[in-house]
Amino acid sequence: MSARENVATNLDKPILVMYLALMFMGWANIYSAAFDADHPSIFDQSREYGRQAVWMGISLMLGMGILLIRGQLFRDSAYGVYAVVLVLLIAVLLFGKEVKGAKAWFAIGGFGIQPAEFAKFATSLALSRYLSGLKALADMRSRVMSGIIILLPVAFIMLQPDTGTALVSGAFILVLYREGLSGNVLLLAILAAILSVLSLILQESSFGLPFTETRVSGQYFLMLLIVVFCVLGWLVVRNFVAKRLRKPLYGYIVVGLLSSAAFIGSVDYAFEKVLAQHQRDRILVMLGQMEDPQGLGYNVKQSQTAIGSGGFSGKGYLQGTLTKFKYVPMQSTDFIICTVGEEWGFLGTAFVVLLLTALILRIIQISDRQRSRFTRIYAYCVASIFFLHLTINVGMAIGLAPVIGIPLPFFSYGGSSMISFTILLSILLRLDAERLSQLR
Repeated sequence: MSARENVATNLDKPILVMYLALMFMGWANIYSAAFDADHPSIFDQSREYGRQAVWMGISLMLGMGILLIRGQLFRDSAYGVYAVVLVLLIAVLLFGKEVKGAKAWFAIGGFGIQPAEFAKFATSLALSRYLSGLKALADMRSRVMSGIIILLPVAFIMLQPDTGTALVSGAFILVLYREGLSGNVLLLAILAAILSVLSLILQESSFGLPFTETRVSGQYFLMLLIVVFCVLGWLVVRNFVAKRLRKPLYGYIVVGLLSSAAFIGSVDYAFEKVLAQHQRDRILVMLGQMEDPQGLGYNVKQSQTAIGSGGFSGKGYLQGTLTKFKYVPMQSTDFIICTVGEEWGFLGTAFVVLLLTALILRIIQISDRQRSRFTRIYAYCVASIFFLHLTINVGMAIGLAPVIGIPLPFFSYGGSSMISFTILLSILLRLDAERLSQLR
């Protein structure tokens, strides 16, 4: 077998080492977070750490199996995998088990499978296949088709509903930007996010208009400010811009005004009609619009306390008092980082964050050395997904992001997420191992 075809020789060792390190470190922290003195065996199947061991074994076998498959098969079957996952997303709505108000799981014995997690690698494959067949993401048709590929699974996931998993698809906008999407789209996305936050913050406020006794709601006041800025923009264009350039700029101002008005209305509608009550309350707590330290804000307060109590070097493994006595809800899943913070302190938390960051940077390095557009784009998808998971999960734990149920890769308890992240990385490793023989 030539060096070009030898997977073991060309396999990226740093990625493999980081993957195994993160997986076993995560398992150790799940053991600590869910520790029960009456069930001390880390392989006890009645406990989360025992079940996680099973998922790790399945993930490792699945990963090794993927490494034995020729990379071309992933490109050829990308749309097929995507279609199968869409069918699973529909099936779970019909036959799934409802957990905490979301019909998102298939129950298999004492285990559960969440198809929404598989949408990550399925969408990555389908999007990579589509974009790799284009010269550039330059026309409206290609942008619309890319949007459909990304948003179709999101629509089914929102029906479950599982807002957190659906939001992961926002990572793909970074991929589209890397493949030629205008930077103006990213700028508009940032402005939309700012406008959304302002709209929600001002939702219950009212303001008095200058020189009058009239008071208007916060959202109308925000709209009035936008009108003022548009008028100022109109005056600047009229007085300082050449005549031949005025007409298109006038058009942008009018479109911006109408779009802002429609967007503010849609934010209010989506907030009230699409999100569940607990999701709305979590966002309001994060934005400081609701005080509920013993209720909705309890998780974050306890997480912050646990992380802060660890100090610089932590209390030691299995010595976290807040962790040991279960003061932090969901401490083995959404808030697993607080276990790291309490027991290993700033040093341990920084090490975990830096290790995940190093993994993301290594994936980006891998993407930049590819000959195949398909592999390069797929690597960008993987890096973007890991980046979003890391930033939002850590942000949730320290109160900088709403609690929306996004796991920390390889650390949070859960078989579906473990398998999904393993598949994402294993496919990338196999494709990268064939880079010397790639043609496109």
